[in-house]
Amino acid sequence: MSDKIHIVGGGMAGSEAAWQAAQMGVPVVLHEMRPKVETFAHRTGNLAEMVCSNSFRSDDDTSNAVGLLHWEMRQAGGLIMATADRHALPAGGALAVDRDPFAEAVTQSISQHPLISVSHEEITELPTEGQWIVATGPLTSATLAQAIQRVTGQDALAFFDAIAPIVYADSIDMEKAWFQSRYDKGETEEERTAYLNCPMDRPTYEAFIDALLAADKTEFKPGETAGYFDGCLPIEVMAERGRDTLRFGPMKPVGLTNPHAPQDKPYAVVQLRRDNALGTLFNIVGFQTKMKYGAQTEVLRMIPGLEGASFARLGGIHRNTFMNSPRLLDDQMRLKARPNIRLAGQITGVEGYVESASMGLLAGRLAAAEVLGHKAGPPPGETAMGALIHHITGGAEARSFQPMNVNFGLFPPIDAKGGRRNRRDRYTAYTERAKASWLDWLRHFDGLAMAGGAEDQAVPVPGQ
Repeated sequence: MSDKIHIVGGGMAGSEAAWQAAQMGVPVVLHEMRPKVETFAHRTGNLAEMVCSNSFRSDDDTSNAVGLLHWEMRQAGGLIMATADRHALPAGGALAVDRDPFAEAVTQSISQHPLISVSHEEITELPTEGQWIVATGPLTSATLAQAIQRVTGQDALAFFDAIAPIVYADSIDMEKAWFQSRYDKGETEEERTAYLNCPMDRPTYEAFIDALLAADKTEFKPGETAGYFDGCLPIEVMAERGRDTLRFGPMKPVGLTNPHAPQDKPYAVVQLRRDNALGTLFNIVGFQTKMKYGAQTEVLRMIPGLEGASFARLGGIHRNTFMNSPRLLDDQMRLKARPNIRLAGQITGVEGYVESASMGLLAGRLAAAEVLGHKAGPPPGETAMGALIHHITGGAEARSFQPMNVNFGLFPPIDAKGGRRNRRDRYTAYTERAKASWLDWLRHFDGLAMAGGAEDQAVPVPGQ
């Protein structure tokens, strides 16, 4: 087959798009500018490098929208989910991964696929010919962003994303901290102790908030305004919204008992989640921050148990670019102004690792179907991926479009009759309906793949 798909960006979305298209028998060139051209947030040249967190969030596929998205991707032979499962860490009911081995494994799978070649040259223009997928994510290079603006006639929107600090485990004072998942969630002892907890009494919490509000922060450049995604707010921005905001958010004390002082109810609790399989690194959950480095170490060491903390990585803030997809994309994820180009991942206005990878999965499949000469529609709106793609390609209001995680509010309403009036029953009904619809849609693509000779080209999904 002479037709190729070119994919720009080797993050979650680009890697998944490349894998899906190649599994359908279509050759792929994956263009990833790293390590030749570095970014603020990445540390390596590996594909699918995790930057902000190591969590894929809830893995419950019976009544949770992101867990349902996990299930759909697994059913579609997704590389990202298969690799995540192989490198999973204990995280209660969530799916967290050992980030460096995860990225190394994705890189190996992509580089060894017979239909995928990887180029490390930067793409600075949008080609007028051939099938292309732009999956450059929140750190799209300035030159490529300018090229997109020239083609679309619209300014790319932007908000600011913050990164949480990572602490060395051996620097945490275990006479003050303890292992416990909230409400002891998890089936095994390892899962029930997946988090480290640092308790605060009221005076300590109040002093922490005072220091947080007074700390030196990163200043924005002239003309830049800070529009944050609500699901990834810096802790100081949350504190500015009210002194108790953190205590009812990432620092909520519910579902936890301090074994060092079981009779004392903490006023607030800071949780840390294991960040690697060795258990040597812990990510401070929900503590994205724009504090300057010196201020960070001072403020974070006010947390009981972290007085002597050593940091493997301090937090930071970076510009996060995304497009006004309801105005710019058709239902095939193609640019209306340049139909040979699809967008995928966070640049489309989805938020989160899993959501980004899922849009890569769809873009790769839709592009491959087009190369194979087949007309393939997007998945139905009652599926998790269908709900996302329908939202970003027309379901959302273009004038107020902002990044969105998958959630059941994006799904077509389900009949509440027949005893399904409470929320959990409704969510269970959403997942049951979605699974049946997703399997029907996948069967259609199986037929396309066989028509394109994919049965001769596909390789086993890693770990299966």
